[in-house]
Amino acid sequence: MIQRAIVTGGAGFVGAHLARKVQIDHGAEVLVVDDFRTGTFANLNPDEAPAEPFTGDLIATSLNDVDLSSLVAKFQPDVIFHEASITDTTVEDEATMLRDNVDPFRTLLDVAVKQHVRLVWASSAATYGRTASGAVEHRRPFREADAGNPANVYGFSKWVMENLHRRTLATHPEAHIVGLRYFNVFGPREGHKGTMASMVHQLAVQMLHGRNPRIFYDGEQARDQVPVWDVVDATIAASDEAAVSGIYNLGSGTATTFNQIIDALNEALGTDHAPDYFDNPYTFYQDFTCAELTATESGIHWRPHHDVRTAIARTAMALAESGIRVSLFIDPVAEQVQASQLDGVDMIEL
Repeated sequence: MIQRAIVTGGAGFVGAHLARKVQIDHGAEVLVVDDFRTGTFANLNPDEAPAEPFTGDLIATSLNDVDLSSLVAKFQPDVIFHEASITDTTVEDEATMLRDNVDPFRTLLDVAVKQHVRLVWASSAATYGRTASGAVEHRRPFREADAGNPANVYGFSKWVMENLHRRTLATHPEAHIVGLRYFNVFGPREGHKGTMASMVHQLAVQMLHGRNPRIFYDGEQARDQVPVWDVVDATIAASDEAAVSGIYNLGSGTATTFNQIIDALNEALGTDHAPDYFDNPYTFYQDFTCAELTATESGIHWRPHHDVRTAIARTAMALAESGIRVSLFIDPVAEQVQASQLDGVDMIEL
């Protein structure tokens, strides 16, 4: 049962979907903490749901500038959903990435233990890195034990957070702390993310602008594309008192190729756009991700409920109905932009 919840990063893509779900479906009092570096108020009061306004409180500041212990003591939440993070995999300032991602989490762990608050937080499939212990070569689903070799500082920051999580549970096994490795999340209301928006979003926008969708040759790269509705439901399930503390995968459990995304978008939009293939400029590239969900189903008692192809269509139609009031991310350096989008394992904006 959730009566009060704090959602960090609650004005971002996943965070806002989560905050609204907790408020509307669970009737909980919600406090959002977000620095609005990448989030937007429009995610909390979306055009498609004018009858359900955001009724919670909001603190517009960085977590590094908040006395989290005092805030939690005053608000007395049942659960903290920690979604705030720098998620741009192209960020090269390692100190900033690690400081902003790791430091507040260390404090949240301490607060959750001392004040007996359930903590559910967003880790990332970026913790698996390029090899995932042979999973890529054999195209088998990633098991939780495969992680630990992140390919960028974003993934490394999440891995360090997981290490802190494990150490906390080792000394405080009674604590309720669940980390969820988000795979490639997509869905409505991610237009503000720019070039970090999901491939589903970016390809749909290109097609809605009458362009052929641009992807690496030969389009058979496959990623675990997971609808935001499943991500939110799983995140809430992880806060239930029956959930077992730990770190779990959160994906669809299926790998969808970029060619399949384009096919699903063409079907949904009634178009016939052929892929515009271009060479992958990277010397290394992770061309496959897929979440093994056995531990997830056992630990947080959740399994995916949304068909990925249907969810892709639903996302495309939401974009079409909104009049695609988003930028078309094609410019003279389009290959670099597209390449950076395809290179990361985790494309969510928290």
